[in-house]
Formats: sequence, C-alpha cells, structure tokens
Amino acid sequence: MVGVDLCKVECISEISAMELIAEIGLDMNQWKNSKHFAAWLNLAPNTKITGGKIISSRMQKKKNQAGLSLRMAASNLSKTKSQLGDYTRKMRSRVGKKGAVVVGAHKLSRIIYTMIKNQVEYRPEVLMESQQKWKQQRIMHLEKQLQHLKTAP
Repeated sequence: MVGVDLCKVECISEISAMELIAEIGLDMNQWKNSKHFAAWLNLAPNTKITGGKIISSRMQKKKNQAGLSLRMAASNLSKTKSQLGDYTRKMRSRVGKKGAVVVGAHKLSRIIYTMIKNQVEYRPEVLMESQQKWKQQRIMHLEKQLQHLKTAP
C-alpha cells in the first residue's frame, strides 16, 4: 500500500505496520520533516523553558495510537542483535528503560517517515556505518584521554 515494505525494519510486524498506515495515512506531506512527524506522534520531548531554565521535560499527555504502537514495537528493540538494538541499549544506559523505549520509537518514526516520503527501502548498512563512525570517535576520544592521563603529574 505504501510502496515500501515497512516490515523489513526490526520489530515492526505486519499488524504494527497496518496500524501505522491506518493512523498516519499515505500522504507524508502533512509534516514538514521527520522531526515534526515525531512530535505529532508524541515521541519528542516537551521541554518547557522559562527564563532560560528548564522547568520540565515530560511527554505530553495526548493520545496517539500510532505513537503508542511505535513505543510498543520499540520496547523489544533492546533484545535484538541489530544496529537499532545496539543504539537502544546505548541509550538505555544513559536515560533509563522508559527513556530508551521513547528514543527507540523516535528513531523508528524517523526511519518510517523517510521510507514512506522518499519511497526507499530500509537499509541497515546506513545504521552500521554510523555506528562504526561513533565507535571510531569514541576510541579516539578515549585514546586522547589516556594520553592526557599519562602526561599528567
């Protein structure tokens, strides 16, 4: 129906894909970009700032079935041995279990938006390249820290 197979994305089943299509429709021109799409799905932070200080950053209390189905799909991402699973586990160590589910669902929403909008198939190689780049940056940072610690008195 959409022109691409959404079920190739990890943790998106046929039922989840049909729920998403039923809720969001086939026209992705309703949203400016993937960030607006994620915000509509209630997967973006709702940071309230006043006077330059963050007062709260909770999720909005609006009901969105498409966002709910993506969060349910993302709850199993940390158990997969894929690049999305690695990303979710990395974020789980930073923001906790609930935060990692929302972050994983946000990532899934951006992938789905790009797939439907540009009519491109899911390619996990792109995620693998970005993960390798992150690992190389992390190694360089840790080596730099090690050199700094060796030279310290």
